[in-house]
Amino acid sequence: QVQLVESGGGWVQAGGLLRPSCSVSGRTFSNHAMAWFRPVPGLDRIFVAAINWHGVNTYYEGSLKGRFTISRDNAKNTVYLQMNSLKPEDSAVYYCAASRGRDATRFEYEYDNWGQGTQVTVSS
Repeated sequence: QVQLVESGGGWVQAGGLLRPSCSVSGRTFSNHAMAWFRPVPGLDRIFVAAINWHGVNTYYEGSLKGRFTISRDNAKNTVYLQMNSLKPEDSAVYYCAASRGRDATRFEYEYDNWGQGTQVTVSS
């Protein structure tokens, strides 16, 4: 079965950086778009960033663009989320997801496989 395993979260002070990664096994990684989501209390997960199957096209939630960068290394079956200038409000469990298709989308329902999440905590 397909497995997604996130790592690289942790604790940082405001203004710091983290680079969580997501390792994928059980499917042809390069044929699928990937994304990161995070939950909002009382709501479902919200979109953070996505990258298409070959890594050329990327999309971001508007308030995060310029601070977060999604990338992928298909040879390593891994997607990354570079998180710079972190703010306390960025604190969340970040979930990696694999899409059914090749094109990056913003919608949670487009993604059929999910990791367990990695905790990011940003202190003031």
